[in-house]
Amino acid sequence: MQKIKFEFANVAGHKLAGLLETPDDESSVCAHALFAHCFTCGKDIAAASRISRALAAEGIAVLRFDFTGLGNSDGDFANTNFSSNVDDLIRAAEALATAGKPPQILIGHSLGGAAVLAAAARIESVEAVVTIGAPATAQHVEHLFRDDRERIEAAGEAVVSLGGREFRIQRQFLDDLDRHASTERLRDLDAALLIFHSPRDEIVSIDEAARIYQAARHPKSFISLDRADHLLSNAADSQYVARTLAAWASRYVALEATAEPAAPGLAEGEVLITELNHRFLRGLHGSGHFLKADEPKKYGGSEQGPTPYDLLLMALGACTSMTLRMYANRKKLPLDDVSVRLLHDRAHAEDCVDCEDGIERITRQIALAGDLDAEQRARLLEIADRCPVHRTLESDLRIETELTDQTGMR
Repeated sequence: MQKIKFEFANVAGHKLAGLLETPDDESSVCAHALFAHCFTCGKDIAAASRISRALAAEGIAVLRFDFTGLGNSDGDFANTNFSSNVDDLIRAAEALATAGKPPQILIGHSLGGAAVLAAAARIESVEAVVTIGAPATAQHVEHLFRDDRERIEAAGEAVVSLGGREFRIQRQFLDDLDRHASTERLRDLDAALLIFHSPRDEIVSIDEAARIYQAARHPKSFISLDRADHLLSNAADSQYVARTLAAWASRYVALEATAEPAAPGLAEGEVLITELNHRFLRGLHGSGHFLKADEPKKYGGSEQGPTPYDLLLMALGACTSMTLRMYANRKKLPLDDVSVRLLHDRAHAEDCVDCEDGIERITRQIALAGDLDAEQRARLLEIADRCPVHRTLESDLRIETELTDQTGMR
């Protein structure tokens, strides 16, 4: 495994420090995850580092970072609150997406679990959310300040001891916790949910896991971490979480999309389309080949492959280019290079009186490089219209649909 330094700015412009844990061979990365640590902890807490390392071994790269004012991140912890932690998560996800690694999985430990539940709806690439020993709402941590609340409210702030360390807590922190006391937002969670919790957790009661499970909609799952403590101090517990998480996530995230590049039993001219998640990501299997299709993030996709219309244009463009090259080679024309650009749109034709909704149009632009005369160029333009895919698209094509078994295989 390798650890890559990953820094980004929060909404206030402070630099936040993170580590991206990945396999040595980055080409083996099949998904990206974002890990939120527990309250007042840091990215290097044992559970976070062990789970991240184990997930990287499964092909899931994980970014863990210090929230504002903690660990190696800039900023003042006293000026933060639960809402700012959620904002930090969203900025981390944006930074990953900018780097071409949009997170499909959010993982949160303890209060970090409540944070990922709150952030998930604002991160378009997320397909799966995982909580570990998490409270149902941020308000749960108020009990940590029960003996200090009067001092905090009277003076506006107070220094309190948490886990053997001193922190300056402001009244706005408590007020913000009160604003996150409802589980209603969980009903709007547009991602698969997995809840890990130990019945022996003495920091966050397993009753909190029940609240999360009851409030969330399906798909949702619960796994008991029997005999584990809140911080997963036993390394074996972290390993178990990582292995189980990866197996569960494979149902919702394309964790093995590149491991099986082609589906068996496909003849030439036959393709198989499979679901790689429960949104738009699809596996395109041909005889010995594999591609992905997807939709843009603004439409709910994850942009891991061309759209269906992009693929349609690519098919026409590729066939056009191949046909021109084959003809030029056979006729020994001085064609040095050919490129084809295509655009699909819906046009309103002036001479189409009955076309109320317009007509479908594909604009094809062909660039020919080489010492070609005008007659040769004109001839190649004619040949472009004879490419097989072009003829198929303009033919009286019939598409027959029938039901088959679940796999789509014969």
